[in-house]
Amino acid sequence: MAQVEKRGGLLRKSSASKKPLKEKVVLMYDEIFMMEDPSECSPRFWEELFLMKVNLEYLEGKLESLDGEELMKIKDNINCLFQHCIQALGEEHPIRVVNALQTLCALIRGVHQKNKSTSGFDIINMLMGFDKAELCMKNLMESLDSLLCAEGSESLKSLCLKLLLCLVTVTDNISQNTILEYVMINSIFEAILQVGRVSDDFSLLDSLSLKNFHLPSQESGLGYTLCLCLQILSHPPSRREHGYDAVVLLALLVNYRKYESVNPYIVKLSIVDDEATLNGMGLVITQALSEYNRQYKDKEEEHQSGFFSALTNMVGSMFIADAHEKLSVQTNEAILLALYEAVHLNRNFITVLAQSHPEMGLVTAPASPTPTTPVTPLGTTPPSSDDEHRLHSGKLCLIILTCIAEDQYANAFLHDDNMNFRVNLHRMPMRHRKKAADKNLPCRPLVCAVLDLMVEFIVTHMMKEFPMDLYLRCVQVVHKLLCYQKKCRVRLHYTWRELWSALINLLKFLMSNETVLLAKHNIFTLALMIVNLFNMFITYGDTFLPTPSSYDELYYEIIRMHQSFDNLYSMVLRLSTNAGQWKEAASKVTHALVNIRAIINHFNPKIESYAAVNHISQLSEEQVLEVVRANYDTLTLKLQDGLDQYERYSEQHKEAAFFKELVRSISTNVRRNLAFHTLSQEALLKEFSTIS
Repeated sequence: MAQVEKRGGLLRKSSASKKPLKEKVVLMYDEIFMMEDPSECSPRFWEELFLMKVNLEYLEGKLESLDGEELMKIKDNINCLFQHCIQALGEEHPIRVVNALQTLCALIRGVHQKNKSTSGFDIINMLMGFDKAELCMKNLMESLDSLLCAEGSESLKSLCLKLLLCLVTVTDNISQNTILEYVMINSIFEAILQVGRVSDDFSLLDSLSLKNFHLPSQESGLGYTLCLCLQILSHPPSRREHGYDAVVLLALLVNYRKYESVNPYIVKLSIVDDEATLNGMGLVITQALSEYNRQYKDKEEEHQSGFFSALTNMVGSMFIADAHEKLSVQTNEAILLALYEAVHLNRNFITVLAQSHPEMGLVTAPASPTPTTPVTPLGTTPPSSDDEHRLHSGKLCLIILTCIAEDQYANAFLHDDNMNFRVNLHRMPMRHRKKAADKNLPCRPLVCAVLDLMVEFIVTHMMKEFPMDLYLRCVQVVHKLLCYQKKCRVRLHYTWRELWSALINLLKFLMSNETVLLAKHNIFTLALMIVNLFNMFITYGDTFLPTPSSYDELYYEIIRMHQSFDNLYSMVLRLSTNAGQWKEAASKVTHALVNIRAIINHFNPKIESYAAVNHISQLSEEQVLEVVRANYDTLTLKLQDGLDQYERYSEQHKEAAFFKELVRSISTNVRRNLAFHTLSQEALLKEFSTIS
C-alpha cells in the first residue's frame, strides 16, 4: 500500500500516477479565496468549516501570497469568515470554538503581514468592514471574556490568550495597531488579573531571595479585557497555566499610546489593591526571573533563586567587560517591563515584596510539556552579538530599582532590621579577585543587597565602551537610599568602606581615561554625583552611619586616597579655568570638592607631624584614626545645600523614547515566538476527543 504524506495542506500518495489530493479544509479555504460566496452553493459551509481541523500554515500562507488588489476582491468573504469565527465562539461544541480561535489567529496574522505598509484602517476594513467593526470587536471581546472566566478547558483559555497576544503584536509599533482602539473600549483587564487569584500566603521577596476584587458591571466599557486579566492572575490554577501570557499581555496593553491619550489599562492597573491579584502578578514575575537565574546558574554553576535576587542578578549579569566572555542567556525584557509597570504605576504592588512564597521552592518537572507554552518564552530577546539588548535590560533593571529607591514603603521594608535575608548575588570573575563561594551568606536587611549590587556594578564595568547612562543611574540609586536613611535616621550596619573604595576607583578610572571619555560623555556629571555622595557622608553621616567609628573610617578613606581627590581637583581646575565646553561642568565639581579638600588639608599635616614626632615612617590605620579623632574640633567645613535632594524619576519626559523602542522589540519577539506550534490543537483534541 502506497505511503501517504501530508505537506502544506496536500495529501499525496507516493505513486507518481496519482494527482495530489487536498484536505477538505484546504478545499474549503480555496472556496473562500474565490470571489463568490461559498455558502450559496453549500448552505452548511460555515457550519462544516468549523468542524474541520484548522490548517494554520496553509491559511496564513494563502493570505500572504495575495497582493493587495487580489485581497480586496475577496474582502467580503474575509469579512464573512471573521464574523462567522466570532459566532462560532459562542457554540456549545468546544471543537468549533477551538477551530474558530485558531482561524482568527491565522486571519489576523495573515492580513496584517500582507498589509504591513498600509494604514490600520485598511486592516480593520479588510477583516471586519468599517460598518461592522465596532460590533464585531465588542462581540469578540465578550466571547473571550466568557471563555476565560468560565470553568473549563485550560488549553482553550490558553488559546484565547494566544489570540489576544496575536492581535496585540501584529504590528511592531503597537501604538499604530488601530484594532487596539476596540480593545481599549472593550477592556479585559480585570479578567486577566483575576485568573490568578492567590488563596495561599507567599512573598515576592522571599522568592526574590530577598525574603475581593469587585468586577465591573457588564454594562461598563472596561468590563472585558481588564476583567479577564484579573481573573487569570488571581486564581492559582489559571495563574500557573496562563499567568505568564497574561502578564506579558498586560505589559503590552499598558503601553498602547500611553503618551498620547488616556489608556484605561494604566488607570486600572494603578488602582488595583486586591492582595491576591497583586500577589499573583508578583509570583508570575518571580518565576520568570527565577528561570532566567536558573539558566545563568547552569552557565555559572552558582545557586540563585528568588525575585529580588533574580532582578539584581539580571542587572549584574547583563554585562561582561570582556566581549569574549558573554553568556548566551536570553534576556526576558517582557517580564521586566511588566515588573516595571507594576512598580511604577501601582504603589500597592510594593507590598507584595513583604510577604512569603512557599510555592517557590517547590519546582517539579511536568509530566509532559504544555503544548500551548512556547519553547522560548514570549517577549524574550535572543542573545545577540552586540550589547544593545544587554544595555536595554540593564537600564530597565536600574529604572526599576530607581522607582523602588524612591518609594517610602519600599524603603521602609528594605531597611527593616527585623526583616533579614540571605541574597546570593552574581559576582563576575575578575583578574584581581577570586570568585567567592558565598556559602555562608549573612542575613541582612534587603537594602544591603541592593547596595552590594551597586558596588558590584561599579567595580565591574569600567571598560572601553563605558556605559555612562547606567553608571549615572547606579549612583542615583545609592543617593536615593542615603537620602531615605538620612531622613529617617536609619543606621544601617553595612560595610560602607566597600562603597567608598568603589566610588574612588571609579573617579580614578574617569581621570585616567579623560581624553577618550570626554569625546563621548560629560564625565563631570558623574564625577559631581560621586563627590556629592561623599559630601552626604561628611555632612550627614552622623545621622545614619551605624557607629562613630564608621565616621572615622570615612575620614581615613578620604585621607588614604587623597591623591585621587587631589588629581581630580587639578583636572577640574584646569578645565574650569579654560574657555572650553566643559568650563561650567568642571566648575561645579571644583566647588563640590571644598569640604573633601578641607579634610585632606586639615589632617594631612597633623598626620605627618605625628609621624615625625613619633619617628614612624608609615602609620598604621589605627594610628591615623587616632590623629583624626584628636583633631575633629579644629576642622572647619562649609554647609552645602541640597545634598539630600533629588529629582524624582519621570518616564514621560525623559524615558519615552527608550520605552517606545523597548516595547517595539518586545512586540516583535512575542510575535516571533507565537509560532504555529504554540497554537497547536493536540492538547485540545485530547480534551475534546468526541463531539456530542
